[in-house]
Amino acid sequence: MIRVAVAGLGRMGISHVAIVNSHPDVEIVGVCDMSQFVLGALRQCSTFACFDHYDKMLDETKPDCVIIATPTSSHADIIRSAMAQGCHIFVEKPFCPEPADSCRLVNLAKQYDIVNQVGYHLRFLATFNEAKQLLDDHAIGEVYHFNAETYGPLVLNKSSSWRGKKSEAGGCLYDYASHAINLVNYLIGMPKSVHGSVLKRIYSTEVEDAVYSTLSFTHGVTGQLAVNWSDETYRKMEVRLTIIGSAGKIIVDRQECRIYLRHKNNTNNLSSGWNIKYTTELTKPVWYYLRGEEFSAQMDYFIDQVRTKSQKNMNSFASAAETDLVIDMIKQDAISLYR
Repeated sequence: MIRVAVAGLGRMGISHVAIVNSHPDVEIVGVCDMSQFVLGALRQCSTFACFDHYDKMLDETKPDCVIIATPTSSHADIIRSAMAQGCHIFVEKPFCPEPADSCRLVNLAKQYDIVNQVGYHLRFLATFNEAKQLLDDHAIGEVYHFNAETYGPLVLNKSSSWRGKKSEAGGCLYDYASHAINLVNYLIGMPKSVHGSVLKRIYSTEVEDAVYSTLSFTHGVTGQLAVNWSDETYRKMEVRLTIIGSAGKIIVDRQECRIYLRHKNNTNNLSSGWNIKYTTELTKPVWYYLRGEEFSAQMDYFIDQVRTKSQKNMNSFASAAETDLVIDMIKQDAISLYR
């Protein structure tokens, strides 16, 4: 059995506890949170060893790996402490607010030979992986432009949570736009520059509620990023990419992957015109369902990486550090417009 400890028992932390507690190869040896209310509830309703500080949890439980679901500003310190004790790490997104910390942790994970993964769960959605395969196969020819959009009703009034605090690395850019940026890096690649970036406040007083930017890549590829976490016309977060190539177009979200081709593609068994592949036909079943198959799939992937001691993680610190770099590029570009 793989011994797992969990730091941070907010919405994502509790979700991870439920998922890994049901995993046949995992034993939860400790959980940690600063909230005595949360710890009190867990002490009454579970047999988990409960702690109010991660160092004490690590010292007493000696886990094989740690799941970190605390606010972003605390990630680097907890990761360093856990890696110093030889723990493999799964940390929630975004990785770190400072790209320099992200890069240092990438190198430290290599030094300690630590399995590492960041919780960009959309990479585990079958529709986005189908789009990835089609792009790798050049099914729509040479990509020349894309639109990456993320909308949702997360902040519809003034918020007092960490998401609305600049000191806690809150804001739409880190919490919402990071999903779309990470997918762009996965499907298209790392942009070389960003332009015309706007960080727009709607309800929040310290951070932005919407993000808009133009991304430029090598070989003339361009893209538009549009993200708004204060859009009440959506029931929950929705992420959509429209990718345009010389031979067609892909429109992909969590529900379906729509492919338009000018000509029939025998390699991918696609006809000319519109082709639609639904998540129901693409998604493999998981042993435990909570909020979506992708959350269980990413955790099963991490546990398997720990079991095999693999360093070839598709959601590694290194890939998340690239996302942090793009986030910082957008932030610095937006700041420059107001100088």
